Amino acid sequence: MMASDTMLGGVYMLMAMMLVIGGLMSRREPFAKLLKMLLAWVAIFGAGFVLFTFRDDFGWVGQRLKAEAFGGPVVQGKETRIPMAIDGHFWIIGALNGQQVKFLVDSGATMTTVDRATAKSAGVTISAERDQIVRTGNGIILVASGRVETIVIGGIERRDMAIQVADNDNLNVLGMNFLSSLSRWGVEGRWLVLVP
Repeated sequence: MMASDTMLGGVYMLMAMMLVIGGLMSRREPFAKLLKMLLAWVAIFGAGFVLFTFRDDFGWVGQRLKAEAFGGPVVQGKETRIPMAIDGHFWIIGALNGQQVKFLVDSGATMTTVDRATAKSAGVTISAERDQIVRTGNGIILVASGRVETIVIGGIERRDMAIQVADNDNLNVLGMNFLSSLSRWGVEGRWLVLVP
């Protein structure tokens, strides 16, 4: 089947070339002008071939440009795709109880953690004041445990999720407790792909 498809494609290319060459030969023009026209037709067919070959990828190019320009994720079907930022990390603006929050996606963090100001503005229920010791990349900190009604990342929503609240960190981290609730997640090229 593959050999016949390849042969059929070759026949179509040969016919197209014969059509162009025949059209150019029927004109009474100098050889240099005919050669220039032939090269122009080869460039046109080449560009058409490239566009046809990569037609599926152009959708991703447009989505990537939109994601870079506006900083948001690309939601396609059930997948949420987050572009890699210029610093090499994956940042996303999600919603915590309906409040917009910018998260750093961190697979090294056990729990999703937000700072106290973000927790208060989002109406997060904080069960205890700084009752847990957590080791982070920046050292050991005390955090409080909390519970969020809803967390929305792209097209993915989770309800009644446990989080941690840090006092003065100014960094909101989307941790493994969210990532492990997904059916699949991983890095594909310069995209972080999340599947509910």
